[in-house]
Amino acid sequence: MPPDVIRGAEWHGRGVSLLAWTNEPDDSRQPPLIWERAGRAVGLNGHLADPTQVAALPADTVADPVGGCFSAWFASDGELGASTAINRVCPVFHAETPDLHVVGSRALLVHLVAADRTDERVEFDVLALQSMVRQGFFLSDETPYKGVTALRPNSRLIVRDGARTIIETPLPQAAPAPASARRKRAAVGELADALLATVAPLRDLGEPVNLALTGGRDTRILAALLHAAGVPFRATTNGLDTHPDVIIARMIADRLGVEHTVIAPPQTAAKDAVLVEHPLSRAWETLRTCEGMTSAYESIVSYLPYAGKPTMSGQSGETLRAGSLNLLQSDLGDEALRRRIDTTFRKDAKLFTAEANEHARALAAPWLARQDRLEALDHLYIWYKVGRWQASARAGSLRRGDPVRPFLDNRVVRAALSLDQSWRLSEEVIYTLILRLAPELRDVPIEGKPWRFTEGATPPRRLLWQSRLPTPPPHLPTAKTGGGWSWRTSPGPALTDLLRDQVLGSLDALAPIVEPDEVRALFAGPVVGKPALAWHLYTVSTLLTGLYPGKAPEDLPRITVSRPG
Repeated sequence: MPPDVIRGAEWHGRGVSLLAWTNEPDDSRQPPLIWERAGRAVGLNGHLADPTQVAALPADTVADPVGGCFSAWFASDGELGASTAINRVCPVFHAETPDLHVVGSRALLVHLVAADRTDERVEFDVLALQSMVRQGFFLSDETPYKGVTALRPNSRLIVRDGARTIIETPLPQAAPAPASARRKRAAVGELADALLATVAPLRDLGEPVNLALTGGRDTRILAALLHAAGVPFRATTNGLDTHPDVIIARMIADRLGVEHTVIAPPQTAAKDAVLVEHPLSRAWETLRTCEGMTSAYESIVSYLPYAGKPTMSGQSGETLRAGSLNLLQSDLGDEALRRRIDTTFRKDAKLFTAEANEHARALAAPWLARQDRLEALDHLYIWYKVGRWQASARAGSLRRGDPVRPFLDNRVVRAALSLDQSWRLSEEVIYTLILRLAPELRDVPIEGKPWRFTEGATPPRRLLWQSRLPTPPPHLPTAKTGGGWSWRTSPGPALTDLLRDQVLGSLDALAPIVEPDEVRALFAGPVVGKPALAWHLYTVSTLLTGLYPGKAPEDLPRITVSRPG
């Protein structure tokens, strides 16, 4: 973001300095950038549901949870510390040298300060980047930078008189599925209370929350939540009037009595081709924003001036449904779940060197050793899909503001993880939650697939009282437009040539983690067959060959990508 929108604050004590920066224009959102009291300073990355709880930080975020989406820094004479919340979506990175402990929210900055260089040379942990090539994000606590590590979820790092200690609190163990309707209501009630606490501060903002509403599950929960909490909101839906998203969103808004705006896509003739930015420009912006921890395959939100207007979307709603990795499964047998864990870590094994595959096996081993596979995949989602991929990718959107994300709230995640995974996966929890918060939505259909608890492929621990749930109305299948295509997933010959030239031209840099002949085979055709993998390779290649830090590429032509066929 432009330097002129940044303001800072600092605190200094014996052997300790705490430095903070923000693009928020002022301290109208509490607590202030650095909060001080009685010789102690606290800094916050993110936000607290109740700003007065800054005085309680750091807290054991499981035993004594603080609400919000945040990580916390604290300092006093001779002591420095930082702590992550239960999903570490606001990350903490740390490094240690013989003379210095460095802790921060930006991994590259931590690396450069710890290295004590003035020329911005970067030393990379090439082996750690093997998971970036496989998945486009980190499936570990590693970073691209030597000596820099991400603090684990629900952990506290303390440096006292030069000695570092890390205290890690395990994620909550799920209780058995409730065996009665009364216990079910109590469990869902705890989750509802945690969600309601996240939006309670929005009542006093003076303007309605803008909710991006679809016909799916997660935004419906948020609509019901805002309704139950008495928070004024309006809904916006993108699409044509005939699309299920629009039809259902209109029904939801009507039942809840809120304003609903439909934004129709431009009605133009079908395009045979699109002009897109040069991949080097895209990679530079992604590396700058996400520090080499998100692939340029992803579309990162671009910079806009900071705005405090309240907005909300259904990001990370899978937390209430046992995580996206479990939701990918139709076969919930032990062996199928074990394969999902293994494949998550060792995807495209043939492409990688023996050393890279062994590194991936070592990372997978503790997760494969878990006896409860549903729990393992649930926690994998929190540790890495939220705590590494989303934590990195959302850095782009945070330049525009810091919206409330109820599904990322520390107390909400704790309450969700405490519920039986198979019960959450059945979607009975969120269906019951919606009816509890907004019974007006009882007869509104769902878009996409039917509710999982109404299908035959229900998780094995079926509940005795399940038949007492009201029967949902029939679902509306996802509309197939037939004309959609994405230049990222159908890159065409011209874009493939650019991806190929960069990757094959830097095989020496990639050699520690990939097999050169396999990479050449990947790009053998005129159009690459695995576009996401090609983009991941391209991102890591540009990182290792020094695209960033450095000036933005200039005068690069836009690329024409034609519609397949």
